[in-house]
Amino acid sequence: MKYNRRLFVGAHLRRIRETKGYSQKEMAEKLSISASYLSQIEHDDRPLTAKLADKLARLFPVDWQDVALDDAERLTRALSEAVEDPSFSPPIDIDSLAKLAQQHPAFAKRFVEIHEAYRRNTQQLEMADEAISQGNATGSRLPWEEVRDWFHISNNYVDLLDRSAESLASGISDQTGLVSAAALQRHLADEHGIAVDIERSGQLRQFDRQEKLLRIDAGQPPTGIRFQLAYHVAVMSLAETISQIARDADLRTDAARELLKVGLANYAAGAVLMPYEHFRGTARESRHDVDRLALVYQTSFEQTCHRLSTLQRDGSRGLPVFFCRVDMAGNITKRHSATRLQFARFGGACPLWIVHEAVAIPDRILVQLAETPDGVRYVSMAKGLIKPSGSYDRNPRRYAVALGCEAAHASDFVYADSIDVTSADAAIPIGASCRICPRTGCNQRAYPPSDQMIRVDLYDRGVVPYSMRRRD
Repeated sequence: MKYNRRLFVGAHLRRIRETKGYSQKEMAEKLSISASYLSQIEHDDRPLTAKLADKLARLFPVDWQDVALDDAERLTRALSEAVEDPSFSPPIDIDSLAKLAQQHPAFAKRFVEIHEAYRRNTQQLEMADEAISQGNATGSRLPWEEVRDWFHISNNYVDLLDRSAESLASGISDQTGLVSAAALQRHLADEHGIAVDIERSGQLRQFDRQEKLLRIDAGQPPTGIRFQLAYHVAVMSLAETISQIARDADLRTDAARELLKVGLANYAAGAVLMPYEHFRGTARESRHDVDRLALVYQTSFEQTCHRLSTLQRDGSRGLPVFFCRVDMAGNITKRHSATRLQFARFGGACPLWIVHEAVAIPDRILVQLAETPDGVRYVSMAKGLIKPSGSYDRNPRRYAVALGCEAAHASDFVYADSIDVTSADAAIPIGASCRICPRTGCNQRAYPPSDQMIRVDLYDRGVVPYSMRRRD
């Protein structure tokens, strides 16, 4: 079964191969085809099959999006992603999916929509189950928990707001496409009649509505001052968009809606400073080197990591990454995953994960190859950060951020260069948290998993003071 349209992608496929530094033989091995077959495809002597197109999309998700696909091909890819759900067993072959997309497109689209609704409902049920298991009734979730889960269900991408911020940035930016602090101040003055005073203050940002004066604490680093300016530009220029999204959000309380507005304004500020397509392109060129991106966009390390985790626009996705921020006590205060790795919403993260070590070693990037119980490997980068308080008598904030991707995408992630992702013994076994991790022999276990019963022996003990068995 082939696509209705004969898909010739020789030049694009060759460019991917050369960019990754693969020989024709190495690329052919990755695609499980012969080198002569690959050569024919690269010279447009043969079109691409549905099976090969699907494999290329899986191996090179960022680069493959540049290929001009027709509706049936895009729909086939969406179907392929949907049936990867473990609920579908055995998996459906790609040729059958291509045939379905071509012959019954309306049904195929409806299937993709239903699966997306199912995925979101399942996540919401998991959140409720976790809350109940922790002694928290779903209805008693705190406002900030509601907002955190809203962003999680939204896949950390808000299309209307992101596009609006991108358009706003285009009217403020200079010829390089970047938005300077001076340009943000001019926009506030020219469009909203707001003056800016950067002075020492006890608050990061304070706005006097009567005087139309924005005061920003001068004790912040330049990246922080610039972000506060971008935040206020977003609040003033995109107020209706932010309010509409908050009104439409399925939240229980007014407090949660107000918190969501703040979260949306922060999101928009990042999108103004790092406009989607411009940032996505630069991220690809640098192989997602956060330090380099932070220099280009004059943003902080954390702001840059966070923005990388929001690149989820349909048809123009970035590298699928996970991102989180962990404080000194091990609390995960920010989290998002566009990968199969999921963070526990309650309790601490796995102590074997490199991010905990990074908290204690500021300004040094640590890299780790980790493997979760489902056998998936991830390359994690973590860096300890210190956010200065601007005063000796106030302690600085210390935390770490982590960014990572599945090992299958290591060629697009500069931090994987120092790791042999193919080594059988190189990966550290980690879990989401002890509460749900099935690794019974882990010597770092803090408490048994919730689905296991424990047996305690007064005279014998192993690594932990109990043995475990699954509940019937």
